[in-house]
Amino acid sequence: MIFFNCDYNEGAHERIIKRLVETNLEQTTGYGEDDYCRQAAEMILEKCELPEGQVHFLVGGTQTNLTVIAACLKPWQGVISADTGHINCHETGAIEATGHKVLALPGRNGKLKGDQIREVVKAHREDGSHEHMVQPGMVYISNPTEIGTIYHQKSLEDLYNACQECGLYLYIDGARMGYGLMARDNDLTLPFIARHCDAFTLGGTKQGALFGEAVVITNPALGKDFRYLIKQRGGMLAKGRLLGIQFQELMKDDLYFELSAHANAMAMKIRSTLVDLGIPMPIGSTTNQQFAVFTDSELGRLAGKYSFSYWERVDASHSMVRICTSWATREEDVDALIKDIRREK
Repeated sequence: MIFFNCDYNEGAHERIIKRLVETNLEQTTGYGEDDYCRQAAEMILEKCELPEGQVHFLVGGTQTNLTVIAACLKPWQGVISADTGHINCHETGAIEATGHKVLALPGRNGKLKGDQIREVVKAHREDGSHEHMVQPGMVYISNPTEIGTIYHQKSLEDLYNACQECGLYLYIDGARMGYGLMARDNDLTLPFIARHCDAFTLGGTKQGALFGEAVVITNPALGKDFRYLIKQRGGMLAKGRLLGIQFQELMKDDLYFELSAHANAMAMKIRSTLVDLGIPMPIGSTTNQQFAVFTDSELGRLAGKYSFSYWERVDASHSMVRICTSWATREEDVDALIKDIRREK
């Protein structure tokens, strides 16, 4: 079976495994206070041109999202998200379970716009019953979005300006940030992102690490006592150096971006073939997630050899699936998939 269902099927890049083995018997301070974590944080901040920022390493994406969101919100506040947002659809109600409501808005191609935020906040403040309702306290987006689309400088700047006007924090979930930054139509950079949000993440789990997410805090108000919250939410890894070592390797020689570019190239190769064959591609993604509509019979025949992520029923005889490449996707597997899809057509 060849898996195209997600981008974390494989273990980790060989450089990371090698470095973990080399440092295995070293004795270091725990809980992320070791030199590896310190150096990895410095490398990230240098790439972000953010010398006064903070970097914290956590194990997984859901854990990271609920920790950052808890840091941003007061008990009576909620977080605005696109209806397709990860925290709204694929985190088993983790945000609500820890005391905060997700305020879902209709996403436009998976994204939120500044005017939507302004309208929601205005409507809340002008409602005579606003003190009986959950107050918007922050905005959550991901880049890329849950459907593989990306924000650009103009759209991110507009969204951040709206948050600033309305007194809301802006948090960017970057579990797949590298794939977004290496998309062919991307114009964002890490320094630009750092200047246009209060916190964001750089994902490791889906981008070549065994596990791990790096939280980059750009707003000093969120950084105060953040480690207390990491501990309280179960996110403080005792052997924290395992996270630092992995992010050191990912940042070194821009390995993070090299692996991301490879995944995107494989996805674009698949997309180009599907478009040429006239297979519907409803979502204009330029990242490693591609969404294609096949007949159920076609999917049934491909299922003997390939695994995709089922997305939704389109009609009585068609379904949309997500085809997801990763940092480790082999081109020979992509070529085999393309050959078999051509055979089906």
